[in-house]
Amino acid sequence: MTPSYSLHPDRLFPSDPGTRAIARRLHQAVDSLPIVSPHGHTDPRWFAENQTFANPAQLFITSDHYLLRMLYSQGVRLEDLGVSAQTGTSAPVSPQEVWRLFAKHYYLFRGTPSRYWVDHALVEVLDIRTRLTLENADEIYEAIQEKLQSPEFLPRALYERFSIEVLATTDDALDDLKYHQQIRESEWLGRVIPTFRPDRLLDPEFSNFTESLTRLGELTGEDTYRWQGYLEALRKRREFFQKLGATATDHGPLSAFTANLSLTECETLLSAALRGSLSAEQAECFRGQMLTEMAKMSVDDGLVMQIHPGSYRNHNAGVYQTFGWDKGADIPLKMEFTRALKPLLDLVGNDPRLRIILFTLDETTYSRELAPLAGHYPCLRLGPPWWFHDSVEGMKRYKTQVIETTGFYNTAGFNDDTRAFLSLRARHDMARRIDCSILAEMVADHRLPEEEALEIAIDLSGPLARRVYRF
Repeated sequence: MTPSYSLHPDRLFPSDPGTRAIARRLHQAVDSLPIVSPHGHTDPRWFAENQTFANPAQLFITSDHYLLRMLYSQGVRLEDLGVSAQTGTSAPVSPQEVWRLFAKHYYLFRGTPSRYWVDHALVEVLDIRTRLTLENADEIYEAIQEKLQSPEFLPRALYERFSIEVLATTDDALDDLKYHQQIRESEWLGRVIPTFRPDRLLDPEFSNFTESLTRLGELTGEDTYRWQGYLEALRKRREFFQKLGATATDHGPLSAFTANLSLTECETLLSAALRGSLSAEQAECFRGQMLTEMAKMSVDDGLVMQIHPGSYRNHNAGVYQTFGWDKGADIPLKMEFTRALKPLLDLVGNDPRLRIILFTLDETTYSRELAPLAGHYPCLRLGPPWWFHDSVEGMKRYKTQVIETTGFYNTAGFNDDTRAFLSLRARHDMARRIDCSILAEMVADHRLPEEEALEIAIDLSGPLARRVYRF
């Protein structure tokens, strides 16, 4: 083994000694507070069945698109990382070989949030006190594999060890939610709830759109080939999710465009969508109308609406055709919100029952559009830095650009948006340290008294997200 490795207790804090001392005091108050995880992509099956995780490669690498995209960019084949081709033609590769390959290229992640998250998981969760290298890869793999077989590393035990208060998964609108039902019927007290993700039912350009609407009709007993039946079927699915604890919906449209069309126009669009004859402009109108319809439903049923626009999904056609979704080939797009959201906001934007959380991959919209919008409309809140910006500098840029206009309390706190369960605690650790650092700077500049900075730090660590997501 290489020499002992640990994480510095002052990591991510300001370098100025006086400001760092303030950050330390703030962080001491929030470090051990419970985690509220209102948006993520962990698998509810883990907590329903509570079985051991398969191996270190599957747990850390194969399902983490942050890691896959960096390795792929440097010429590492996805097949060699254990990612199976959809055709089933990939030769199997041993998890230990995947781990060695990852260790060989671990230097690529220097300076990235992925490095911070993996190091945190290795050191703080798995008690691996040596830096990962190719030379010690086998030894570390075996040490992790041994730990994963112990009761302390079962999913429910880790949930409790991480002090998670609530964890929301993201679930397809047609999912039977059997694992959520299994969790509720068990004697375990952990709170894992679903989130309603209806993208494939709202986007006529989604693959198998007509088949999805057919299935929606079968599940709900509604005629989904008619506009009113289609909307009623979606209402029924939302109600089904709510019965199993859902408090939010999640939407990933290509843009933030919304519409407020007449009933006749809506019926015409649905008919054309089912025939597969929509133009690109009509498809955008359909998606925009459905965002508005989802907002109207949220007024009625109280589900918090999350909108994540602006990702060109599966940009690499070859990777998508071979390996499918979520393999690291999604690229941000330029976004516009002010005009795009106006039809929706004109209709329901002043209704106090509505709550919409906006996210962006286009940082240029922070101060120009999103902060002024959330700083005015009662229904709007800003989600935390998302995806490519869920990073040290991304969090700093976000706070610098939005807080003076929105204040802290028109934001939604933090969510980890993770698929990699062991990184969940690491992501909240990073966010809390950055928040404490930014607040310490404000105290040092005499913009805030320290007692108010402490109140904000506590709110950002969980209570704010708890209120915004209506837990």
